[in-house]
Amino acid sequence: MPDLSRGDDAAAVSALRGAVMRLSRRLKHQRVDESLTPTEMSVLGTLARCGHATPGELARKEHVQPPSMTRIVAMLEAKGLVRLEPHPDDRRQKVVTQTEQAEAMLAESRHKRDAWLAELATGLDDDEWAKLRAAAPVLEKLAQL
Repeated sequence: MPDLSRGDDAAAVSALRGAVMRLSRRLKHQRVDESLTPTEMSVLGTLARCGHATPGELARKEHVQPPSMTRIVAMLEAKGLVRLEPHPDDRRQKVVTQTEQAEAMLAESRHKRDAWLAELATGLDDDEWAKLRAAAPVLEKLAQL
């Protein structure tokens, strides 16, 4: 566990935060569809990972208020990127599922971002690339906590 009272742990946490934020900002500029907000893209990514969800579940996963998620889902539905279907167990609720159009757009977006990041990685030496490969699962774990 990092001890932020230790200078080297605090410096590592600060450097990681700054690097992740800068890299995230740069990756956001590699979008395929400029008409979607980062939040809308994030919701589509969440649906790609979990398959389907109620608007309430999406709100929790995306850390937004349910009324905000209702508006986001409505906008995505109007753009043809999600569909709302009756919940199989609770007819009062709806289940949000991404459409084939959203799947194709996300695949193209992932490809573009992966290619951009791979191009950046050509500036790394073999040792740095090995460290990055080893760090990737740790960063993924942090993103899921």
